[in-house]
Amino acid sequence: MSAVLVENGVDKGAIWHFGDPVKEQRALEVGKGWADLSHLNVIAVSGEDRLKWLHDLTTQFLSDLGVGIWKSAMILDPQGHIEYQFNLVDDGTTTFLVLDPGYSEALLAYLTKMKFMLRVDVRDATSEYAVFRAPGETTDIGGPFALVPRHDIEAMSATFNTVATQVGTWALDAERVAAGRPRIGFETDYKSIPNEIGVLNGAVHMNKGCYRGQETVAKIFNLGNPPRRIVMLHLDGSDVAFPASGTKIENDGVVVGFIGTVARHHELGTIALAIVKRNTPIEATLSVEGVPASQQSIL
Repeated sequence: MSAVLVENGVDKGAIWHFGDPVKEQRALEVGKGWADLSHLNVIAVSGEDRLKWLHDLTTQFLSDLGVGIWKSAMILDPQGHIEYQFNLVDDGTTTFLVLDPGYSEALLAYLTKMKFMLRVDVRDATSEYAVFRAPGETTDIGGPFALVPRHDIEAMSATFNTVATQVGTWALDAERVAAGRPRIGFETDYKSIPNEIGVLNGAVHMNKGCYRGQETVAKIFNLGNPPRRIVMLHLDGSDVAFPASGTKIENDGVVVGFIGTVARHHELGTIALAIVKRNTPIEATLSVEGVPASQQSIL
């Protein structure tokens, strides 16, 4: 069957599935799946000071980043709220930041403003490079990934097709939700902080120097009481339609959170990542537009 494309949202234009999402999910699980993620944006940071500079600006430890090593990172605002989320890799001369469409213009402006007198250069490299989810066992950031010159997309696709099955965002979302990995704009809102979404000691390195927003992260970590937490919901799957990202979640008629990503998993059924108030009992059965949803702890 030919590819079915995503019609709306941040992944618009990407491949949703090829007609058999269950087969695609199973291929991904055993390391035999690959995906074209060329709709994502790429920012290139070059110059001798790039790694130390990115180390200071982001939540990740990057000053000694090795060539070809993929890591996840964030940039926070001064109050510790999440502004940007991206994966990155360095090729020895340039660090490439991969992020969702809709964020690159603002991030470029911020990075350019922060250059000062350092030996760094920043540019939008989306027209030069594409990102693939490469075949292989899933990593803790959702990879393995491959950064491919856009003129090599066709050749790389042909190469991957000889050893693996191409999958779409349906399979990728199902894997991500089952693994509990949050995505900006889905499991975050304007007041989200890293402590709420399970990224401490991941995208947020807990043993590095100062970065913008660190005071909030450290304070709440030491107190141990973020105002909200991420959970996985198991929804009644009898309804064909998915609740939209941002849909309110209720507990006995009281709004306690919002839905992030909803996915239909081939083994777990209809599942979702959600953000709920910390004091919501984990054993409580919640309601999403009248649909019952049981919780599974992630944090």
